[in-house]
Amino acid sequence: MIEARRLDHLPTRPGVYLLKDGEGSVLYIGKARSLRSRVRSYFRGEDRSRGIRIRELARRAVEVETIPVGSEAEALILESNLIKEHQPPFNIQLRDDKRYPYIKVTVQEPFPRVFVTRRLRGDGARYFGPFTSVGPLRQALEVVKRLYTVRSCRYDLPREAPPRPCLDYHIGRCQAPCVGFQTREDYREMVDEILRILGGDTQGLEREVAGKMEEAARELRFEEAARHRDVLEGLASIAREQRVERFEGGDQDVLGVARDGELGAAVVLRIRKGTLLGRETHRFSGIGEEGEADLLGRFAALYYLGRGEAGDQDLPAELLLPQDFADREVLEEVLSERRGRRVHLRVPERGAKHRLVELAATNARHLLEDRVTELERAPDRAEAVLYELQDRLHLKVVPRFIVCFDISHFQGTEVVASAVAFENGEPRKSLYRHMRIRGDWGNDDFRSMAEAVERYLSRRLEGQEPLPELLVVDGGRGQLSAVLPVLKRLGAEEVAVAALAKREEEVFLPGRRDPVRIPRREPALRLLQRLRNEAHRFAVSYNRKLRTRRTIQSRLGEIPGIGPGRQQALLTRFGSVEGIVAAGVEEVIRVPGFSRVLAERVLSYLQGEGETPEGPPAPSSPIIPPNPEAP
Repeated sequence: MIEARRLDHLPTRPGVYLLKDGEGSVLYIGKARSLRSRVRSYFRGEDRSRGIRIRELARRAVEVETIPVGSEAEALILESNLIKEHQPPFNIQLRDDKRYPYIKVTVQEPFPRVFVTRRLRGDGARYFGPFTSVGPLRQALEVVKRLYTVRSCRYDLPREAPPRPCLDYHIGRCQAPCVGFQTREDYREMVDEILRILGGDTQGLEREVAGKMEEAARELRFEEAARHRDVLEGLASIAREQRVERFEGGDQDVLGVARDGELGAAVVLRIRKGTLLGRETHRFSGIGEEGEADLLGRFAALYYLGRGEAGDQDLPAELLLPQDFADREVLEEVLSERRGRRVHLRVPERGAKHRLVELAATNARHLLEDRVTELERAPDRAEAVLYELQDRLHLKVVPRFIVCFDISHFQGTEVVASAVAFENGEPRKSLYRHMRIRGDWGNDDFRSMAEAVERYLSRRLEGQEPLPELLVVDGGRGQLSAVLPVLKRLGAEEVAVAALAKREEEVFLPGRRDPVRIPRREPALRLLQRLRNEAHRFAVSYNRKLRTRRTIQSRLGEIPGIGPGRQQALLTRFGSVEGIVAAGVEEVIRVPGFSRVLAERVLSYLQGEGETPEGPPAPSSPIIPPNPEAP
């Protein structure tokens, strides 16, 4: 506990405070109008009116750091930035349910590009989204690129330029601004039209294009008229994707929250130009005794102040809220300053806007009900283990979804990888995956591990599936170092990674020189061991299957007339040499491609009689049983 003398000398100005434990780790970050009054309120003795979480925070905190600022608005911004940086365990943790895709237009470049991204960055680009479905999004983007010939290359134009245009120019997909075939002014005019389309303003552009089409037809420029007709069709398809539902009003975000004990959910409905473009969903953990109004205020601050400059571009004129909260006016002031125009935070009590708020609240309740139902299926005993693992590995979130990877091979051949998934501390076998390593890495486990992780996460990102909260690799520092660049390349750096070494059961973490040693009797280590052992079992069993199949195919390949197709047919039907022999001639001739003569030849050879009907005795080649100790 922090000494009373230290508390008495804290500043009385507005600011942010950081409560830390004995190791200097940040436990909680908060803001206050008066730092001294707020921090002292945590240490008022055994006040049973305070919740368990606050009492535990006060017990563990031994140090406080304060950062005085000039106003409550500055404190609100600083608090949000520090929470995002430190992710303290006693703060409410906000987590996206999905990382929705955006369309990014690099307007800061002389010749902008248009592509899909899942990360908002403060780089001066324009972002449109999020979109709830990546398939229609890519189709709409393809229409834009086809109709407006926006470049797809990554040259830093005009500083970098190729000596000649690429294939896109020759097939009509680009007008080659890289070599001066299209002027910068003409290209920017085209990009301005794309920005209008992506912003939802397709009606005005449709009228313009329709007028150009009619003019071209009157002047008998039929090829140009046909091109304008295609543009109209493309605009109509984009409008169909964007206009999910129409509402009265302009640009609005509608917020809804719901809570159930320690769990919470929040929803943001994004309405632009009266069009509901999409829904963002978020989950909370570590709510403690926060009321619903406090939860709403925390969410609004974390969501809008944690998105960086790119998020400021898409601030609407109005935020509709289900209820008022303490920092509403301060947040309104900050957001208005960031947007450069007034942002109103309103609590509608009737009419169409009130119905929108009720719709957002209904969405949040349904999201929370789904989450509670999912967690109720998990045994209570898993909770303590997961929280313990979170503490031991200094994770930002409770690792309810963990995936462990292992590599198996036989002397550098038949290299395979396994990915086993645990949810709430128990195996989720429907999510298990194994794969053959495509790269010719041989005994290089590091490169094989990197390939396996990249393929697994890429598929989940493409399918908009949740990423694991913790990714475990079987190995040591080398495997860990091989995986980290993959996460960075995929934009999945929020996924926590740990490597579990077999010999000393040490856990290696990014950014830590020394490994974490968890006592062998602790359930957290046993959970990691279960994951590692299950991944090893799954990888080895797949490796053995491939080796056995290869051995059988090699044996069958020695029989004249049994090519790869017939080998595969026998393996598919009977599974093994023993199965073929036990089946007998009558069963073998039922396999497509096998006559009685060929079936008798196969059985004669496999039964070890030594002669085939078409040659001398064949050499004995017994099947080599799989080595149980093989990696």
